[in-house]
Amino acid sequence: MAKIHKTEIRVRYQETDNMGVVYYANYFIWFEVARTEYFRSLGVNYRRLEEKGAYLMVAKASCDYKSPAKYDDIVRIETSLPELKNSSLKFAHKLFVNNRLIATGESLHVFTNRASRPMRIPEEVSRLISSSELSPRR
Repeated sequence: MAKIHKTEIRVRYQETDNMGVVYYANYFIWFEVARTEYFRSLGVNYRRLEEKGAYLMVAKASCDYKSPAKYDDIVRIETSLPELKNSSLKFAHKLFVNNRLIATGESLHVFTNRASRPMRIPEEVSRLISSSELSPRR
């Protein structure tokens, strides 16, 4: 069974338009926060990866908006990792306010070196993902 990590974010006033509704691009920022926290929960640290010369480049991102989030809502983001390949991985996100699904999204990431060339997922990352009881598809 795939690990699901939950992250909560309170909608800040600056993230909304003049109607108090969250501006659409902020969902992608929340995906990044949730992705970072997902990795952190596994023991993977972005800063250490970059210090070792491994970078995680976004290759594709999408979001399907179902219902608006508004100022001061607490948004719960459930993040999973449904796809793991040799040099890429895909994150899936479900966003809720209370138990109401407000959006779903995905982001595809490719590991690259400092020259932005694709590279294999670092062994440390692959091992930590595998040990979190995921069933990676290769």
